[in-house]
Amino acid sequence: MPQIIKDDIILRKSIVHILDSGLGLPVLSDELLDTGIDLSEFIRTHIARLLNGDDLKKCYFQEETSPVYELLKSYDEEQFIPFSKTLASHLYTIMNENPAIPSADLVLSSFQKEGKPYLALLKMNYRDTYVHLTGKLKTEETQDAPDKNYNRIMKQTATLPSSGSRLSEAVIIDLSDLSIRLVEKKYDINGRKEAYLSSLFLECGTDLSQKARMNIVSRAIDQINEKYFDQDLGKKLETKSVIQKEMEEEGSLKVEKAAELLYSEIPEIKEEFMEKMEKYRIDKEEIRPQDPATTKKYSKQYLTTDKGIEINIPTELYDDIQNVEFITNPDGTISILIKNINHIQAK
Repeated sequence: MPQIIKDDIILRKSIVHILDSGLGLPVLSDELLDTGIDLSEFIRTHIARLLNGDDLKKCYFQEETSPVYELLKSYDEEQFIPFSKTLASHLYTIMNENPAIPSADLVLSSFQKEGKPYLALLKMNYRDTYVHLTGKLKTEETQDAPDKNYNRIMKQTATLPSSGSRLSEAVIIDLSDLSIRLVEKKYDINGRKEAYLSSLFLECGTDLSQKARMNIVSRAIDQINEKYFDQDLGKKLETKSVIQKEMEEEGSLKVEKAAELLYSEIPEIKEEFMEKMEKYRIDKEEIRPQDPATTKKYSKQYLTTDKGIEINIPTELYDDIQNVEFITNPDGTISILIKNINHIQAK
């Protein structure tokens, strides 16, 4: 899937509401944001980063009970300000009842991408930062003496996330069909961890994100390798290579095909792997990550010897005997031969 750049995103209207739990009530704006060049780039960058990431998961409204769904059914951009205030007030009520949910500024933006209308709810949780302040001090020496400079460092407790960071709580709604994609975190709600954005605010059921699905597959492979191939270095390396090649050639990973490629020769292990996938209901899924960071662990083979030597080999090279060769010695030890080196750099 091609990466979305911020220039693909056309902002229409934006507004910010202050949802600081310590204030006891939300500070709702009566005016739209004046999105000049800098602020527009800030908002569009966050939206593009969300759409390009693998943390977003699909969410489906519980139409009979969700007040947000009822609001969206009659959405009218001409009523964007009162609409946004109603949404922000609903979210603030949930935050006020659950102190573990962090305070934030809520930025709502209507935007277009490829001609389709969307709504972004960007919950920008506050961060602590430090800034410098400068001032003047009156001197006590003489009345005519010049004031002294006094520089200070102060803590800011309500700083918004930078444009270079990734938001941990946000919602993107396709206004053409009211489909939802969101990224969320769990917080302590009535004594247990809960993803409140989907369960309490939107009242929707969620799928697993692409990142979560990939992590489930990776974890299952690691568990099976540890259980059955703990002493088989070749098999452990092979599994990474198989996944990396499949992702590179197909751009996705079909779970059933992965099971066949990895464990077809050992049916009982293949069955165990598929049972793990069925547990999470992804046994029939095709995983299609967008962010290279999601599959980064498969791009390199990290080896550590009992002597403390660490070796980092690109996955596409490890099984090429022209570059790397693993030799099992008569005494059972392993030698690694790295070939055809033109240059070595110490770091």
